[in-house]
Amino acid sequence: MNDTLKLLQNHRSYRNFDEKYQISEEELQQILTSARQAPSWMNGQMYSILVIKNKKIRQQLVEWNPGNPHMLKSSVFLLFLADLKRTQRISERHHVNYPIDEGLHPLIIATTDASLALQNAIIASESLGLGVVPVGSVRNNIEEISELLHLPDYVYPVAGLSIGKPIVDMKVKPRLPEAAVVHYDTYKPYEDKVIDDYEQTMLAFGEARETKPWTKKFADYFESKPASNVDRYLKKQKLIK
Repeated sequence: MNDTLKLLQNHRSYRNFDEKYQISEEELQQILTSARQAPSWMNGQMYSILVIKNKKIRQQLVEWNPGNPHMLKSSVFLLFLADLKRTQRISERHHVNYPIDEGLHPLIIATTDASLALQNAIIASESLGLGVVPVGSVRNNIEEISELLHLPDYVYPVAGLSIGKPIVDMKVKPRLPEAAVVHYDTYKPYEDKVIDDYEQTMLAFGEARETKPWTKKFADYFESKPASNVDRYLKKQKLIK
């Protein structure tokens, strides 16, 4: 197994960082350059990366999201944005319509581009011996964060990334069995036992932050209607109707 495969297969999220440790500007630049080299649809690169070093801004993020204090305590916090503003300006320059809110495909494209850049940043950070944790909960305060960071229309936060020097070691978290995730040629149903076995694996893993069995956690989450603040925000940003 080569070093890249070892890195990928030993990924774990870190949430406890040395507050005094700062990554170098050279390391940060390497991470950003690696993120920007991610593949994208038609080479459109429909994302932006916000590098947030300012402690006051990061403190505000934690006040809105107290379950993720690492957004302040990590060396740097990156916010990955789906960005269709750039192509909106290009359309204006070419004097053509820009009806992206009439379908979801443009939003999927930009979200995918941002996600690929995020993953590249994760791999680059880990290759430098740093720890990371992606933060999807930034969407819980999507409107407030947008105002705080002066995000223009046609832009929305996909997820954040805390990067720093870990001070608490973490175990590699078990993933779903291959039988539940990987299909060949056509999609094939899996046996419920596959999920039941995984739930027992996760219970044995005993992650302290988990308060419910794996299946119960998602049954409860998706029992509720999707968060309306995200829909409202995407309409405000001219991304959906």
